[in-house]
Amino acid sequence: MIEVSRVFSRLAATALALTVASGLIVGCTSSNKPPPKLADKAPTAPVAIAWRASSGDAALGFAPAIAGNAVYVASRDGRITSLDIDSGKTLWRIDADTRLSAGPGADNTMIAVGTSAGEVLTFDTNGKPLWRVKVSSEVIAPPTVADGIVVVSTADNHIHGLSGDDGSVKWMLQRNVPSLIVRNTQGAVTSRGGLFFGTAGGRLVALDIASGNVAWDVAVATPKGTTELERIADVTSRPLVGEKQVCAAAFQGRVACFEIMQGTPLWTRDIPSYSGIAADDAQLYVSDDKGTVHALDIKTGASIWKNDLLAGRWPSGPQFVGHNIGVIDIDGYLHVFASDDGHYLGRLPTDGSPVTVQPQVEGEQMIWQSKEGYVYAVAPR
Repeated sequence: MIEVSRVFSRLAATALALTVASGLIVGCTSSNKPPPKLADKAPTAPVAIAWRASSGDAALGFAPAIAGNAVYVASRDGRITSLDIDSGKTLWRIDADTRLSAGPGADNTMIAVGTSAGEVLTFDTNGKPLWRVKVSSEVIAPPTVADGIVVVSTADNHIHGLSGDDGSVKWMLQRNVPSLIVRNTQGAVTSRGGLFFGTAGGRLVALDIASGNVAWDVAVATPKGTTELERIADVTSRPLVGEKQVCAAAFQGRVACFEIMQGTPLWTRDIPSYSGIAADDAQLYVSDDKGTVHALDIKTGASIWKNDLLAGRWPSGPQFVGHNIGVIDIDGYLHVFASDDGHYLGRLPTDGSPVTVQPQVEGEQMIWQSKEGYVYAVAPR
C-alpha cells in the first residue's frame, strides 16, 4: 500500500512513482535489481493450504475482512464475495456495478467498500445494498466498521466517520501532512471504543470512534535528512492494539509502543518498516525494510532474534500461522519461522504473486489476498 504523492494545498498529485506490490516497495532505485533468487531446495513448511478461493483482480487498498464466520473480499471490477471461513466455499457474490478502489471493511451487521470517485457503498451481510454516499475524495483504504460507525480514509488526508444507519457524517478529521508522503492504504484499527491509525509524518493517533475527538497524538518517528524523500517517516501499516499498549512501525523510521490510555511512550527501536507488525504475549515481530524478520521483547523492545534469509525479497508483514510466524515474499512464497528462536522451518509456494496487505489471522489460520486475485487460508499440518 505504498504510493508516494506530493500534496499541493487540497490537491494530491503523484510526484514519485515507486514500483509497488502488496504494500512493499520493490524497486525504488535506478538499478531496479530483481530480488535475490531462493535456494533450489528448501524444507517444506509445516503448513498446508486449507482452502483457496477466487477474489478477482486485487490491488493496493484491498484486503479480506473477517467478521463472524465469513471472509469478505472485493475486486477492482466491483465484485464482492462472501466466503465461509472454514471451507472457503462461496456463500454469495454480488456486483457493486462500479469499479472499486478499496475494501471491504465489515462487522457482523454490514460491509463497506469505496471507489476512486469518492463514494462509499454499504451492504448487509447477505449482500443487500444499504446506502451509498459521497465523501471528499478517492477512498484509499478498506473502511473500518465498528460501533455503528463506518470510518473512511481518503486521498486528501481526511478521515470520515459516517453513521452506519444512513451514511450521514458524524465527524471528520483533517490532518496536516508533509509535502511528500507515503500513501497509507492499510486502514485503521478499533478497540474498546477507540480508533487507532497512523499518519504521514510518523504520527500515531487515537480517537473516540463515536465522536471523533482525539484522545492522543504521538510521534512514532521523526522525519530526518536533507531531502524530502529522506524525510519521509510515515506510519504506513496498521497499528497493533493490545490490552495495555499500542504499537506501530514507520517507513524510514522505527518501531514504537505506547501505553494505550494516555499514549505515553514505552519503548522505541530504530527498525524501519512499512509492512506491518504482529505480537503474542511475549514478543513483537516485524519485517524491516531490508527484508530481515525480527522478534523483539514486547515489554522492552530488546532483540530476541532476527533472520535475514529473505533480505531483498520484500517479505510481507509477519503473521501467525499456528504458533509460528509466516511472511510472504514478492514471488508469493509463504516462509515460516519458529517464533521462539527464528530458525527457518520451510516455505510453501502459492500463485506467484505477493499479498495486497499484511496477512490476517483467525484461530490457527493465516488468511490473505494475493495480487493475482486469490484468497488463501493456510493452517499448520
